[in-house]
Amino acid sequence: MAHAVYKNNPVAEFLFANTKMAGFWLLVRLYLGWQWTTAGWGKVTSEAWTGAEAGSSIVGFVTRALEKTEGAHPDVTGWYAWFLENVVLPNAEVWGYMVAYGELIVGVALIIGLLTGIAAFFGLFMNLNFMLAG
Repeated sequence: MAHAVYKNNPVAEFLFANTKMAGFWLLVRLYLGWQWTTAGWGKVTSEAWTGAEAGSSIVGFVTRALEKTEGAHPDVTGWYAWFLENVVLPNAEVWGYMVAYGELIVGVALIIGLLTGIAAFFGLFMNLNFMLAG
């Protein structure tokens, strides 16, 4: 029996409550997990993210994002530019570690099926931040 949340929406019921979709969602979870894991591993093993030059990649990324705050149609909004300039840049080394290990943890959690809802939330949150940075 479908959950009460989906009873008025047959599309949502089929996508999220029907066991026939389990294989599809497994493939989606494994694919996204692999993408996050490989991206995170590349950062964890990089000197510019977690090594001797930790934070230098974040500085470059944020600097390019801040360049996109100008013009008639800026790619980066003012409030996010303020966050990048006043919170991320001064703590670039810490953010480098958080991004690198965050991506790796999200990916591994999705692959092994550990706390998938939480992992998906943090993956979505990181992806949103990449998008907000233009």
